[in-house]
Amino acid sequence: MQPLPAAPFEISTWSYKRKVNKNAHLVWAKNFYSVPFGHIGGSVDLRVTDTMLEVYRNDERLTSHLLLPAITTNQYQTNDADLPEGRSWQAWDRVRIDDWAARMGPATVTVIGKIFEAASIEEAGYDPALAVVRLSRRFSPTRVEAACELALRGPIRSPRYAHLRPILDTGQDKTGNVPDRSEADGGGYVRGSAYYAGGTR
Repeated sequence: MQPLPAAPFEISTWSYKRKVNKNAHLVWAKNFYSVPFGHIGGSVDLRVTDTMLEVYRNDERLTSHLLLPAITTNQYQTNDADLPEGRSWQAWDRVRIDDWAARMGPATVTVIGKIFEAASIEEAGYDPALAVVRLSRRFSPTRVEAACELALRGPIRSPRYAHLRPILDTGQDKTGNVPDRSEADGGGYVRGSAYYAGGTR
């Protein structure tokens, strides 16, 4: 399908190579618009007018939305047809993420709170916060909570997935020992000198 011509006197703008997120939405002007779920992880092109946002893959129009007002932020425009059959979309927001963290424990709540405190705008904290709580899909919530507690005792001001995952992978959450941190490693956890020397130097 060829792109539709713009209406008379209506200016259209093209934006290319926009990534479709795991929630089958993409970001445009600080809002979220759905894309058919089969394109999750791929790139699409946008044609935006004063009133419409259209999503294209090559020359095929995949879906279209009424454009949300410029004064709105962090809002979702979702076409049910873009989602898997029988599913409805519920947008992630701070409340849902905090609720999930609260079910895991107070240390997880603190970690999530620090992530949002460090975010320039609230939605910028969604992905890193979700990366933390989704660790409970691979590891038990009890272990994730223990890893968060351990990370909070270490030198990292705002622990994230990149700090928590090594703790869980190496089982440090089970021992309760705070791992050493290399000053030059950008914040990742490493084994301390005692590990390599076989004892305390």
